[in-house]
Amino acid sequence: MEGGRGEYRVAIIGGGILGTSIAYFLAGQARDPSSIVMIEQEQDIAFHTSSRNTGKVHAPFLYDPVKKKLFARAAALGFEMWERYAHEKGLPFKRDGVLEVATDDRGIDRLHKYMAWGEANGLSKDELKLLDKGQVSAIEPNVRCESAILCTRDGSVDYRLFTRALLQDIRSFGCTLLLGHRATRIIAADGNSANNNIISLRAADGTKKEIKAQFIINAAGGNAVDIAHAMGVAREYTDLHFRGEYWQAPEQYRDLTRLSIYSVPRHPEYPFLDPHWIVRADGRREVGPNAVPVFGPYAYGYGRNLADMIPKVLESSRTGARRVFLDRQFISLASTELKSSLSKTAMINRVREFLPAIRPSAFTVRGTAGIRSSVIDSHGRFVPDTMVLQQKEEGSLHVINYNSPGATGALPMAARVAAMVMGTGIIPLSDGRPGTLWDPCETAEKMAT
Repeated sequence: MEGGRGEYRVAIIGGGILGTSIAYFLAGQARDPSSIVMIEQEQDIAFHTSSRNTGKVHAPFLYDPVKKKLFARAAALGFEMWERYAHEKGLPFKRDGVLEVATDDRGIDRLHKYMAWGEANGLSKDELKLLDKGQVSAIEPNVRCESAILCTRDGSVDYRLFTRALLQDIRSFGCTLLLGHRATRIIAADGNSANNNIISLRAADGTKKEIKAQFIINAAGGNAVDIAHAMGVAREYTDLHFRGEYWQAPEQYRDLTRLSIYSVPRHPEYPFLDPHWIVRADGRREVGPNAVPVFGPYAYGYGRNLADMIPKVLESSRTGARRVFLDRQFISLASTELKSSLSKTAMINRVREFLPAIRPSAFTVRGTAGIRSSVIDSHGRFVPDTMVLQQKEEGSLHVINYNSPGATGALPMAARVAAMVMGTGIIPLSDGRPGTLWDPCETAEKMAT
């Protein structure tokens, strides 16, 4: 249902893959799906990070089961959920696997840690194998490394197609949609009366309107921290944004490898990734992403980046982010990432360390850049896991620091959020058969184990 009334039980801010998945579970369970509204500032859903990514369904061997518990559980459950959803909707799901390579002894030590994490996160010995360089050469002759992990529980998909399919589902359920509407102001509930969260919206044509909602779910991705702050939540946190850039490989390299090749990050405590060799679902090969610091969640170009600079610098000076900018190692790594943005050769050469056959001069077309937003605490430390902050008195729930493997884990994470909201009793549930493929409460229980 497009447009709709002015008062709702639940308003979901954000039409990315997470917000749309949350709407899927709530509208599919609700007695009155039109009482749920999803608000998206763009005219289309999945316009930003949800479609500007590698398109991988990540296996959970890269995620510390303690420090990144939510990410790890969501990734572990997300694979089979997306595979089933793709089958039900007739969407492409390519189970192709991935190689995580180490080019030195330090990287090999990291691989052993990944093996332990993968086992703790539920991967079987058949799905995760440690290979020596001879075994790697046997399956990928063009790859050079000292050791590698072969993970067969890894897939390639198009997350924009998945999100569009979810959109069709929530439309069929009767969920209200407000696309092309940006939340400009939120007056948070004070706990004294119903429907007293007030959201001011500006449409793409400049018109303004207000809606009311008993409960707000903040799933706004790169804007989630700003929205939380506007509602008086998570003021002790801020965020930093990193643009990931790609180069498309020419046709001559299409058969260079069968698998995607990821390299062990040199500095895993920072959000800087050594670029990968990516095999996409449609067969394209790409190099990327790097992680160039930018000043806003939509700073794809220099103009928007400059416009966001002064507000972000002022905000950072008042928060723990200022400590990050005084960290010499962070500054050094950020400089390296900037160099990889300005110099194609610098970026391609990082991949040549394990794929020496490629040549920078052969790459002529840039891929689509995406931006991930990482949360910083008051001590200037990067928060390792996603955060779900529920404010019961004010009637809101905020998902912040939701980055990679966010798309992989969107369905189970959305089920967890939906179960939390359903637990408040705000949404009367349908007496008939639910429209979703999974019961969100059952999935939420699996997330907790």
